[in-house]
Amino acid sequence: MLHQFCKEKMENHPADVSTMDRRSLIEEVRKQLRNKRYVVMFDDVWNEKFWDDVESAVIDNKNKSRILITTRYEKVADFCKKSSFIEVHKLEEPLSEEECFRLFCNKAFKYSFDGHCPEEFKDISLEIVRKCKGLPLAIVAIGGLLSQKDFCVNEWILFSQNLSLELERNSELNSIAKILSFSYYDLPYNLRSCLLYFGMYPEDYEVKSSRLIRQWVAEGFVKRETGKTLEEVARQELSGLIRRSLVQVSSFSIDGKVNGCRVHDLIHSMIRRKAKETGFCQHFGEHNESVSSGIVRRLTITTDSNDLVGIERSHIRSILFPRKEELTEQFMDKMFSKYMPLRVLDFENVGLLNVPKALLNLIHLKYLCFRNSWIESLPKSIGKLQNLEILDVRQSKVLHIPKEIRKIRKLRYLLGDEISFVATKDCLGSMTFLEKIRVLRVDDEGVVIRELGKLKQLRNMRISGFRAEHTKSLCSSIHEMQFLEVLDIHVDYGHQVIDLPHMSSLSTLRKLFLYGKLKKMPNWIPQLQNLVKLSLGFSRLSNDPLESLKDIPNLLFVSISNNAYVGETLYFKDEGFRKLKELRLKDLDKLNSIFIEKGTLPSLEKLVLKEIPKLRKVPSGIEHLEKLQVLKMKDMPIEFEQSIAGDGGQDHWMIRHVPRVQIKMSLLNIVAKANDMYRRSLLTDAFSQQPAQI
Repeated sequence: MLHQFCKEKMENHPADVSTMDRRSLIEEVRKQLRNKRYVVMFDDVWNEKFWDDVESAVIDNKNKSRILITTRYEKVADFCKKSSFIEVHKLEEPLSEEECFRLFCNKAFKYSFDGHCPEEFKDISLEIVRKCKGLPLAIVAIGGLLSQKDFCVNEWILFSQNLSLELERNSELNSIAKILSFSYYDLPYNLRSCLLYFGMYPEDYEVKSSRLIRQWVAEGFVKRETGKTLEEVARQELSGLIRRSLVQVSSFSIDGKVNGCRVHDLIHSMIRRKAKETGFCQHFGEHNESVSSGIVRRLTITTDSNDLVGIERSHIRSILFPRKEELTEQFMDKMFSKYMPLRVLDFENVGLLNVPKALLNLIHLKYLCFRNSWIESLPKSIGKLQNLEILDVRQSKVLHIPKEIRKIRKLRYLLGDEISFVATKDCLGSMTFLEKIRVLRVDDEGVVIRELGKLKQLRNMRISGFRAEHTKSLCSSIHEMQFLEVLDIHVDYGHQVIDLPHMSSLSTLRKLFLYGKLKKMPNWIPQLQNLVKLSLGFSRLSNDPLESLKDIPNLLFVSISNNAYVGETLYFKDEGFRKLKELRLKDLDKLNSIFIEKGTLPSLEKLVLKEIPKLRKVPSGIEHLEKLQVLKMKDMPIEFEQSIAGDGGQDHWMIRHVPRVQIKMSLLNIVAKANDMYRRSLLTDAFSQQPAQI
């Protein structure tokens, strides 16, 4: 609950939340809800005594707050009845036929007829809807399936006849299971494998699409298409599962791409059954489940029990460890002591101290992830993994890459927080398959920069430690990269200049991050027709940068921070920034006024203002931003906060239309506001001849 509240309010959760005892957690949750009017929903509860766990954490403020609990387990509802303020509503009736038909049309005809059913499809659509027996999940699944088929009435009639053969007249859950199975068997063979892979993750687990896609590619589920990377094809496959309503999107990136996804728990149950039947994958360590005696091709391991090391391993292609506990070295050595044709090995979030020696004999491995683990270094024998394509050491303690990595000629993704190639800087250029490298630490001589020019397949590059004397080499190297989509350059010290001349080769660039001094706004940036995200820091631009940025046609996100602009005024004018959705202004010491002309920023949904000490008034013209949904302010001057206060702030009317306004005050502001309130109370008490209340 605490994580969700902080996420909803876009706040960081307490640093010690993972070590809090029950009493502390309850008090922290109560603190979050105190004096708030709230709605909290617990969906699909199965724990019979669930209400015992959370009742003491919620607060009844007598202000019409609401708690909703949904369950398919009657004993949960019975247990909740003991609280006098809980009402139980049993949903006896399924959706009405009209509601079912509307839901079905929204799914089946969403992409071709804007959710409206063509006249010639009405009879067959109603027939199919009636077979779903008013069950929403069944309707959504079937509607999503049909949205991918040809719109031919005869084909739909045949589909309905086949559906009748699949369904049995018994319980609701069995009907749903049959319908979901029908949707599964309608998938192309490779998409079935992609869907079943969700069974590798726990129920309700939100998996990042980038992680899932890379695992699919490593497994060989995705076939190459002309003019597209394997990841691009895999993203198409994911979209296909989403359009069929078999996969739910949990979050999007700023440019509309799927960022996180999961599957409904009933679909997850269906996946787990299919996976176990076919030997696709199996969980070990969950609910005392043991590995079956048949062939198992993939394992999800949540225990380091020695019982596991006796399983047949000659067919295992993937292993995931979705746990945070430490894995013992003894268990790891035994686990990998025998041959396995592993393609995917994922230790993300696992307490792993060292890279197991036996692991480096897995010559078929394509995906190896140590993200957020405790490992400090990679062994020289990493070079044995000659089929490795993806190596992820982000959020670990790995800083140096051994020179033996040059032997891995197929490596496409090398991901870390800050990777030093000092030992192998002369050999970086031999890794010609690299598509993404971050974060690459530049050596003093700039050899790494020159080597980058040999990596003609690079699409995503972030470098740190850049210095002005590297400019010529970097421009030369970038000129060789015809597919570059993301460029991220950081200097070590703010005074270092990033002075890149005209970059004609950057026509494919979608995201640009420049953190260093700019003599002026580069004239090639406004020409980037595909740019969707721009972030500037430490630039120290004296001229308003908005004039040159306002007409970039596809720009969705702009961040100007850390004195990237040292002028006093920012002026949004001339109906510019037509598509911009998010604007962040942070740590701008001299900025004292922002003007927004009517007609500019028409698509802005989120505005963030942080640490702007001289900005004492809300941006003039903010009331014109009709689509603004979130206004987030942190550590702003006390005068700024007072001007928009809901209890009498003179500018409050300007932000009244924004649904979500969040203000986080600095400690100095809190003290100042408390002192002001105290002075007011003294003045009031003096007039009323009442003793002051503290």
